[in-house]
Amino acid sequence: MTLHKVSHDRADETIEAKALWFQSLSLEERMDMLCWFTDMILEVNPRIVEQKDAEAIAGRVLVLKLE
Repeated sequence: MTLHKVSHDRADETIEAKALWFQSLSLEERMDMLCWFTDMILEVNPRIVEQKDAEAIAGRVLVLKLE
């Protein structure tokens, strides 16, 4: 696993900085994060898998476009 630095700079908390950090992870590390998030969501709300026909909520998704 790659070691990543710890920062206390607010500039490192931008969505762009987070995207760059995520892109710096290996495929294995990205998959570990996906599994971790999935496990966390299921622990908080195990019944989430029972929900069907979910609909998007306006304003809850940020769409990024490469210019």
